[in-house]
Order: sequence, then C-alpha cells, then structure tokens
Amino acid sequence: MVELVPLVRQFQSMKQDILQAVADTIDSGKFILGPNVGRLESEISAYLGVSHAIGVANGTDALVLTLDAYGIGPGDEVITTPFTFFASAEAVSRVGAVPVFVDIDPQTYCMDPSRIEEKITSATRAIIPVHLFGQPADMNEIMHIADKHGLVVIEDACQAFGSEYRGKRVGSIGHAACFSFFPTKNLSSIGDGGLIATSDDHIAQRIRQLRQHGSQKKYFHSEIGYNSRLDELHAAILLIALPKIDEWNKERMRLATRYQEALRDISYISIEQGPQDRTHIYHLFCIRSERRDQVQDALIHGEIQCGVYYPCPLHLQDAYASLNYKLGAFPVAERMSQQLLALPMSPFLLESEQNQVIDILIRLKGEMTP
Repeated sequence: MVELVPLVRQFQSMKQDILQAVADTIDSGKFILGPNVGRLESEISAYLGVSHAIGVANGTDALVLTLDAYGIGPGDEVITTPFTFFASAEAVSRVGAVPVFVDIDPQTYCMDPSRIEEKITSATRAIIPVHLFGQPADMNEIMHIADKHGLVVIEDACQAFGSEYRGKRVGSIGHAACFSFFPTKNLSSIGDGGLIATSDDHIAQRIRQLRQHGSQKKYFHSEIGYNSRLDELHAAILLIALPKIDEWNKERMRLATRYQEALRDISYISIEQGPQDRTHIYHLFCIRSERRDQVQDALIHGEIQCGVYYPCPLHLQDAYASLNYKLGAFPVAERMSQQLLALPMSPFLLESEQNQVIDILIRLKGEMTP
C-alpha cells in the first residue's frame, strides 16, 4: 500500500534525536512551559518574522484563544471559508460568535476576496482566511478590505507552515496567525500541538495569560482562561524538525512538479496552478475530476491511499443547520467537495511510489466510461 502520508518514515528519520530529546526532558524534570517551549517560541518567531510566538495545546485552541484575546464573542460575526476543516468555524462558534461564510476561489481553493465585502455588517469583527492545503490566500486584498472596515485578520495557517506570500511568511501578514502541529502537518509532532504568532504586544500578553487559566502569577487569576499549553516533549520534537522544514517543503514542491508534469495531458484530471506571487508547500496535493469516484476506486484497487478533502462543506454540516444555508449557497465550495481528491504527498514519499500513482492514472485514461 502506498500511504497518503508516510508518517512512520518521517519520524523514523529523527528517531534517535527524538529519543535523546525525550530522555533529556525527563532528566530535566521540567515538563510544562519549560525551556523547550521557550526556545521553540523564540526560534519560530524569528523564522516567521514576528514579535511573538505562543505555544498552545493544538491548532483549534490557537484559533479559540486568539478570538478570545481580541474580545470576539456573542453578538459578533466572523467571516471565513466554508471549504476547510471544521475547526476554522468551530472556534468562532466556541467563543459564541457566528461564522459567516464566503465562497472560494476556484484556482486556489482559498477564500475569494471579491466576495467578502458583501458579507460585512455592523456585527462583523474579524476575517479568518485559511491557507488551504499549503496555498496562501490572497492576503493583500484581504488586508486591504480589513483595514478599510476596521476588522481583525486572523490567519488560519495550520496547513501552511513555511509557505510565503509575496516574499512574506504566512503567519506574519495578518494581525495574528494560528498553526497546528498535528502529526500529518508539514511541521509536526507525535501528538497535538499548536502555536499563535503575532506582533501585537497586548494580544500576545493576553494569549499567554489565557492559555494558563487566565493567570500571570501562580494561583492568582485575573480572568477565566483555559488550560492550553504546548507540552515540553512536543516542543523538544519540534525543535528537531524545525531546521528541516524548508528542505521538506522543497521536496514536497519537487514531487508536486513531478505530478503536474506527468498528469498534465490527462483529460479527466485538472490540476490548478496557483498564482506566481505565493509559494504552495503542498500539505496536500489535490487533483480535480468530475469522475472522482471512479478515479478513487481505481487508486484504491491499485493499493494507493487517497483522500477526499472535504466531502461536506461547512455550511452544509448538521452542526450549522441553524444558520439556514442551503445547497447552492456556495457553488464553488460545493463543486470542489465533489471533485477534489488528494494523492499521496510527503517529503518521504518515494519516487517509485509516486510512479505507481502516476501509472494507474495514466492507464485509467483508456478505461474511463463516457
């Protein structure tokens, strides 16, 4: 079986360093908000070019804490995309605000900026663009709209660590940004982890307080907070992986180019080429086909793992039935939910394995039913 994401290989490549880091952490006796977390925060803030990086328990908490830190809550609206993982909207609901969706750009699968202003009301407080699959959203246009209307921009960069937009790291463009270190992410650990990046000193201070039960001084609490701290062990592992991330992302991009070149003449497949002003680091590599189910069946029969991202857009989820969105509300997102299929992608994917995927897709040309 060719795996969608060969995680074992990735962590095996660092196994001895990880085991040593675990032993060192155990020997230190410092397990919560210790030196590993502090060092990781410092190194990531330097990498991104921001003033603050704050480690938290996971990417979803990163979104929740950031929204809370900006005072967003009941009665507020937050504009985001319906075509993303559930957490992007879930975090908005968790603080009591209402997610307001806008359709996506069919080329990038990210939020379409041309559709944002029509959704802005007196209750709108923030915009959460998602850098989907490792492709940056159109941040210049989004920031222009946000500045015009006095809105906060929180980048959901959970799938895009190391990507760039017009020479700037994603995570350094909005007012704040959120990252996930879930095991399948480009920069990842062997469990949950997350981080918030910002250059706003006040917001950084609030997030640091919120992640620690609303406390700056032990046993003294100035507000109701959360228990959301990045573990020392995960920070130790991320410190091993961080120096490798640019090399890993380049390998993803190289493999993506191999896919694009090999599959460009297959009529039943479309591969969107992103704008030249941004770096796509391929957290996922997706093809688009009106015959997705047939393509997926052929790959599975050939022992190739593949994945549908995402089979149900957020506005049609049962959890958001109360928002009264109907089928047809966001036609581009709905169409992509029926057509996109992720192929195996990882810096540890072997060319021989990728060739197996390509060979099946090429052979399928002659087998496609009308």
